[in-house]
Amino acid sequence: MTYIGSKPADKVLTASDITDGVVSTAKIADNAVTADKTSYKDVPFRNIIINGDMSQAQRATSTASITASGYYTIDRFKTNISSAGTWTQSQSTTVPSGQGFATSLKMDCTTADGSLGAADSLNIQQRIEGQNLQYLKKGTSSAQSLTLSFWVKSVLTGTYCVNLIDQDNSREIDKSYTISSASTWEKKTITFAGDTTGTLDDDNAKSLEVLWWLGAGSNYTSGSLQTSWGSTVTANRAVGQVNLANSTSNNFWITGIQLEAGSVATDFEVVPYDQNLQRCYRYYEMMADGRQDADAIIALGFVYQTNVISLAYQWHPKRSTPSISQSSGTNYFRYQRDGGTEDFDSIKIYIPNANTGLIYSDDAFTGADDENGWVQINNAAAYVALSAEL
Repeated sequence: MTYIGSKPADKVLTASDITDGVVSTAKIADNAVTADKTSYKDVPFRNIIINGDMSQAQRATSTASITASGYYTIDRFKTNISSAGTWTQSQSTTVPSGQGFATSLKMDCTTADGSLGAADSLNIQQRIEGQNLQYLKKGTSSAQSLTLSFWVKSVLTGTYCVNLIDQDNSREIDKSYTISSASTWEKKTITFAGDTTGTLDDDNAKSLEVLWWLGAGSNYTSGSLQTSWGSTVTANRAVGQVNLANSTSNNFWITGIQLEAGSVATDFEVVPYDQNLQRCYRYYEMMADGRQDADAIIALGFVYQTNVISLAYQWHPKRSTPSISQSSGTNYFRYQRDGGTEDFDSIKIYIPNANTGLIYSDDAFTGADDENGWVQINNAAAYVALSAEL
């Protein structure tokens, strides 16, 4: 453009300079307005992670002397450990100020391992069903990117690694983040590209794993961090990872975990406490726990034949046919009936499918047939639970 005289000064447009109706809805293509371009994603259950606020801890609020892999405290979060020190895991009330969280998952090193062996490892993970992930369109040209956000705090600063692992196709992508200030809450946001290779199975089995590394031997650190999707290479998974097990002074806290489709991290999706618990019941249900209620009632029932009690208990639908988990010891349970009480050691569950079953005990009972009563915990160490974990 040619100006006669001097060029006028540039002007920054403001809202008042834009005439109403100049940009109409009809002039904007439907596919031009994406979720990433909006300030808020009004999508319920956009958080793929269950119990990311660490509010549910059915098994225990604290477990000490952890040296083996398993589920210990916070629902849906599994600890994987192989010769990497000894730990106490707890549901902690230490949380980032002003963020709306009441609990976090805490790892406390109680026996150090300053020199991890090649195959040694320590991480926390959540496993996710494939049928919950179909909308990500993984394995197609329209595969969605994923954004992971969380709050983290540790005594030990440095590099930490996170993996997304596609278990159906043996593929993964790995990223790192840095804890910059010791004992200070920091929010981390990590975006993973969509994967156009390998569709996820549409079933209730484990398809995707999200891992937060806390320590790793050379088997996991000797390669190059695999920051793009590709076939799983063990040596690439935790390159640069610090060893949180190197001192008993080390602690680690994490909360506010959210994994969502797209390249933008939205505010943490708050799920009501009761609804969050219902989602956890799909994988694990504590039927009765003497550690929290010394006289907890398991179920009502009756003696339906000599030496056998049948109990009426309707559990919440499970991911798959659950297994029974219980403590076992002399007289851990009590049958309270019209004619008195009888103590016994353990109960059994006949489970034909994920939704129904029969709880019973065939210990020696003296009660008459059809004598009504209930079974309760008779020892503070006793509990009974159903598990359908991935």
